[in-house]
Amino acid sequence: MLGEKVKTLRKALKITQKELANTVGVSQSTIGMIEGNRQGASNDTLLKLAIALNTTVDDLLSDSSIENEIKLSTRAEKDIEKALKQTLEDLSNTQDGLMFSGEPIDDETRELLKISLENSMRLAKQIAKQKYTPKKYR
Repeated sequence: MLGEKVKTLRKALKITQKELANTVGVSQSTIGMIEGNRQGASNDTLLKLAIALNTTVDDLLSDSSIENEIKLSTRAEKDIEKALKQTLEDLSNTQDGLMFSGEPIDDETRELLKISLENSMRLAKQIAKQKYTPKKYR
């Protein structure tokens, strides 16, 4: 169950096991074991997985299905990619750049920020699509 959700969410975000593993701070084989339901995950790993996959630990562990997720068009995916790139460039090009407590952010934090922004943009598009698509076209 956990493994299926992790795999489905990872594929929906179009990231590889290796990319997810790097973001979470575990090995690629650990992600493979979790997705294959051959290994559980520690509380710390669950929290990092939830953040990286833009969900909650409760959602990862719940019995509810995620198949009702709204699929985005190729155009919407490209719009998200373009907006994400522009947002990150704007943040990097400001006078102070990306800082945390007066210090430049490290690569891991930058990647987590990128994933979080992308997930937020994707969620906003999905909500808008659900809200503004007439019922007869759903």
